Amino acid sequence: MADRTPPLSVEELHALVAGGEIDTVVLAFPDMQGRLQGKRFAARFFLDEVLEHGTEGCNYLLAVDTEMNTVDGYEMSSWDRGYGDFAMHPDLSTLRRVPWNKGTAMVVADLAWADGSPVVAAPRQILRRQLQRLAGLGLTAQVGTELEFIVFKETYEQAWDAGYRGLTPANQYNIDYSVLGTGRIEPLLRRIRNEMAGAGMTVESAKGECNPGQHEIAFRYAEALVTCDQHAIYKTGAKEIAAQEGMSITFMAKYNEREGNSCHIHLSLADDQGRSVMPGDDGMSEVMRHFLAGQLAALRDFSLLYAPHINSYKRFQPGSFAPTAVAWGHDNRTCALRVVGHGRSLRFENRVPGGDVNPHLAVAGMVAAGLHGIEQKLELPEPCPGNAYTADFAHVPSTLREAAELWENSPIAKAAFGGEVVAHYRNMARVELEAFDAAVTDWELRRSFERM
Repeated sequence: MADRTPPLSVEELHALVAGGEIDTVVLAFPDMQGRLQGKRFAARFFLDEVLEHGTEGCNYLLAVDTEMNTVDGYEMSSWDRGYGDFAMHPDLSTLRRVPWNKGTAMVVADLAWADGSPVVAAPRQILRRQLQRLAGLGLTAQVGTELEFIVFKETYEQAWDAGYRGLTPANQYNIDYSVLGTGRIEPLLRRIRNEMAGAGMTVESAKGECNPGQHEIAFRYAEALVTCDQHAIYKTGAKEIAAQEGMSITFMAKYNEREGNSCHIHLSLADDQGRSVMPGDDGMSEVMRHFLAGQLAALRDFSLLYAPHINSYKRFQPGSFAPTAVAWGHDNRTCALRVVGHGRSLRFENRVPGGDVNPHLAVAGMVAAGLHGIEQKLELPEPCPGNAYTADFAHVPSTLREAAELWENSPIAKAAFGGEVVAHYRNMARVELEAFDAAVTDWELRRSFERM
C-alpha cells in the first residue's frame, strides 16, 4: 500500500515553530501550467488559523494565461462572475521543510468552492479523480518523472534583459553521461540534490544530457499523486536554488534547435497490497497489455495533456529522441511508449511529455487512457522492433492546434474527464494559440525587415 507519511508532521512543525526554526509556511497549489501558486504565512498564524480552516485565493488563478492576464472563455471564473475566491485547504500529507528558503515549510493545497465541493478543473483534483477510478479496480499507480533542464550562467534578470538571447550555457558541448561535464556545475547540482532530499524527496542521480548545459536529476518513484506534487515542488525549488547561485535554468520543451527538454514519465500498477500487477506468464499481464493498449488508443486525443504549449510541439522531430510515432516497443527509444524493466520493476515509459508538462494533468491522462484500455479490453498490437521514426504509424500531433481539436472532439476525454474539464483546457489552448498568432516573432523580423 502507498506510504503517505508526511515528510514533516504537524507535531514536528509545532515544535519547530516554538523553537524558532520555522517562521514561514508556504501554502500552494499547482495551477494549469503546473506552477505553484499560493501564499507565504507567518508560521504561528498558519498553525492558529490556516491549518484548520484553510485560506482563500482568487479563482482567476485557474483562468489566466501564462503571463497572468485575465482572459475570456472560462466558465468557472470571469468578469461576469466577479472573480471571486475558492478555498485552499492544506493536504497535510505533503507538509515538508524547504531547505533552500531559510526557516520555511511548505504544504500543498486542494481547492474547493464555498459549499465544500471540489474545483473539478484544478489539476490536482483531475488527477485525484482518475486515481479514485483506478482504486475502484483495486489498483494504484506508481510513477516516476525524469525532468531535464538547461543551466545558464546568467541570472534570470540578466536573461530577461537580454531577451533570452545569447545566453551562456553552463557546459559548452554534449556532456551526456559525462562525469567531467556534471562536475563543472556540481556545486549547483549538489545543492539541488541535497536540499530536495531535505524536503523529503528520495534523490537517485544526476547526469548530463546532450544539449550544452543540459542536465537531469532523477528521483525515486512513488505513488502517483506524491510524485506529481514532488515534481512541482522540485521544479520551483530548482529555479529558486539556481537564482540563489546567480544562475538560471529553463525547463521549456525546446529552448533552441538542438535537443529539447524531455520529461519521460514511468508508470506501473500495483494491487492494494503494493504488489505489481504488470508481469505475467508471457512477460506482460493481461492488465498491463490492456492498460498499454489504452495509452496507444488515447495518445493523440490526450496530447494536449502531455504537450500543453506552442513550444511543446517543436520537440517532435525525427531522430531527436522525442517521439513522432504512436507506437510502443521493448526498450525502444524511438517509440512514444517504451516498455522497460523486469518482474516487479516492469513498467512503461511515456516519452511524449516535455519539461514544460504539468505532471498532474499528464499522469491523469495516462491513468485515464489505461482505464479506457482495461474497460474496453483493448488488444495490444505487436511492438515496433526497429526505427519508429521511419515506420508506418499514426503521428503524434505536430501542433498545439491539432492537439486541441483532438482533445475537444474526443469521446474518450469526455467520458473520462467530463465536459467541464474538457472545455476548460480546450480554452487554455485557444488562449495560447490566439496569443501566439498575434505575436510578431524574431524569425519574422529576420526574414522580412529588409528583404520583403
